[in-house]
Amino acid sequence: MPSLFSRKPISELVAEGENPSGLKRELGAGDLIMLAIGAVIGAGIFSTLGTAAAGEVTPAGEVVRYGAGPALVLSFLLLGAVCALAALCYAELSAMIPQAGSAYAYSYATLGEIIAWIIGWDLILEYAVGNVAVAIAWSGYFVSLLSGFGITFPGWLTHGYWNVHASSDPAVRALLDTAPHVGGIPVLVNLPAFLIVMAITWLLVIGVRESTRVNNAMVVVKLAVLALFIVIGALHVDPANYRPFAPNGFRGIHQGAAIVFFAFIGFDAISTAAEETKQPQRNMPIGILGGLGICTLIYVIVGAVATGLVPYQQLKSSDPLARALQVAGLPAASWIVSAGAVVSMAAVLLVFQYGQPRIFFAMARDGLLPPWAARVHPRYRTPHITTIITGVLVALGALVADDAATYDLTNIGTLSAFALVCLGVLVLRFTDPGRPRPFRVPFFIPVTLLGAAACVFVMFGLPVHAWERFGIWLAIGLVLYFAYGYKNSTLRRGTPPVALEPPPPVEKK
Repeated sequence: MPSLFSRKPISELVAEGENPSGLKRELGAGDLIMLAIGAVIGAGIFSTLGTAAAGEVTPAGEVVRYGAGPALVLSFLLLGAVCALAALCYAELSAMIPQAGSAYAYSYATLGEIIAWIIGWDLILEYAVGNVAVAIAWSGYFVSLLSGFGITFPGWLTHGYWNVHASSDPAVRALLDTAPHVGGIPVLVNLPAFLIVMAITWLLVIGVRESTRVNNAMVVVKLAVLALFIVIGALHVDPANYRPFAPNGFRGIHQGAAIVFFAFIGFDAISTAAEETKQPQRNMPIGILGGLGICTLIYVIVGAVATGLVPYQQLKSSDPLARALQVAGLPAASWIVSAGAVVSMAAVLLVFQYGQPRIFFAMARDGLLPPWAARVHPRYRTPHITTIITGVLVALGALVADDAATYDLTNIGTLSAFALVCLGVLVLRFTDPGRPRPFRVPFFIPVTLLGAAACVFVMFGLPVHAWERFGIWLAIGLVLYFAYGYKNSTLRRGTPPVALEPPPPVEKK
């Protein structure tokens, strides 16, 4: 059916991005780099690093994934190379198509509507499920931090129902019996995770400039905390901890990279800010590539220090960096790192929660979702309805979900989107070679093909259950597309994009 692969003209996408009734252009290159660091450095480096280094085993002794050991630094370098290939492709497309839809909009112009829907659906998975995982991780650090001041919460208010069910910790599973019951069902909710998501949702509704200022402040804090960890940790490194360097060979490096990929998720969220960026043709490539380069360098150094500070097996915890400092006999530094983790993960929540509504916004503008999802607040010029709805849904998910199950699902959805973006650049070079490209991917044929192949390679390092759940998610998305999007697509019906409400008149002073 050819119409499923109908492509949206790039000229229309560019015009939508310049619509005065659309989103407000506020961000410069520096803001984008800070946004990238805010999105990337967070739950991944503060939480999944331990699993990547030590591996994962079920309570029954079955190996879920092999650990990289001290070779974790090679996992980071592998991922940095993979993400660099994808980032080059994102930079070319975001400079050429400065629109809020990110990979969704790019694939609509290159690979067709059905592929665009799949990518948009993948991105929704990335931001929604990823934000649930980050919110739960944030809650764990926050509760641990407050306990240092003697402030404690009942366990049934800090552990979600499914998190308790999936836990192999006897103390956590005991909550099934000790928690209050309603109708025979234990009341198990992660209240701090719920509240932080709702607070950030409110912040994002009132405006992008206010959100960016808060993010920039949090980025400064997280960089200072990681610098402290690196300096103090490096002074206590024991070279004996680096042996054996790769206890599980390349298999461990590969599977370690697949889980710690969560630490790299977020640089693509910068492309969702293209419609709110000043001079996007110049600033988007700087923000995407600059942010990714800085984060990769930081990760390699942190990984080297963490695995040298303590034996890699002891990093297996929900707070590996803080635990490493505790084991090394540095409790004060451990407390500071925990505080920094709370700030860092709040910044990631802000950027993820920023990106998801803009995907809905772009899809609704094309008629693939109901028109109310494309509405912009008359005063704040933000997609307030989708921001509130997605915020509430993520908050409810964080209230009861299991964070361990969300990391793999987020990773596989994001990697699939990265692969399709790489292929989209290749296709567009042949279908529209004369289109002005402010930034061009060098050696585009090998870079795009290697980028797509590398993303798929990392995906194969994920457990089988991640593939099964990803297949179910795609099936649900296709049902929704054919039930609504296929019939209401503005491209197929030949109608203009969903009209936006005009901005309020400027008051004369």
